[in-house]
Amino acid sequence: MSTNHRLQLPLTEDAVRSLRAADLVYLDGEIVITAGLPTHQRIVQHIDAGQALPIDLTGAVLLHFGGYSREVDGKLEVVYMNPTTSTRFIPYMPKIIRTFGLRAVGGKGGLDTESARAMQATGCVYLSFPGGLCTLYSDAIREVTAVGWQDLLLHYRLVKLRVAGLGPATVGIDAHGNSLYDDLQAQAAGRLERIMESLNADRGKSVPKP
Repeated sequence: MSTNHRLQLPLTEDAVRSLRAADLVYLDGEIVITAGLPTHQRIVQHIDAGQALPIDLTGAVLLHFGGYSREVDGKLEVVYMNPTTSTRFIPYMPKIIRTFGLRAVGGKGGLDTESARAMQATGCVYLSFPGGLCTLYSDAIREVTAVGWQDLLLHYRLVKLRVAGLGPATVGIDAHGNSLYDDLQAQAAGRLERIMESLNADRGKSVPKP
């Protein structure tokens, strides 16, 4: 049975480990967003080189969010935002999660088993944000508090936002190794044989006899 949570950021490890897959959450506080593959590549390059990031991700909530931003009087304004597909960043996420002890990552589509292991080790969850709720997510924005790597395209930069009531998001992977994505794949695999048998039977009925 799922539970609803209104979470105040930054998150403690105990708070994260109290969450279970399928729980529904809303976030209050500071998050970091980016939609950039080059951004994740640069983060890992900085990790490997022992260089600090322009925005510290230690214990942070890092969300894969894109959208539309603009610069007004030299300041970045996030006009609207929406989740982007996390699976694009799978090669980089385990190292990023472990290095910074992220407390939550999120977006659409989930992450792989290696990322889930990293989350289990550090105390981190994956938050699944439904697509199509751009207005709700954008209304949660209160302030842009920091911007990193301004040489990148606007939606590729690291952007720290203060949000209030950002959600709804579902805990897709919890800090105990439970994954709704793995569960759904297992259910689909279990139904595959029956589906193929039904399709083959229907195909046989539709073939005219000579």
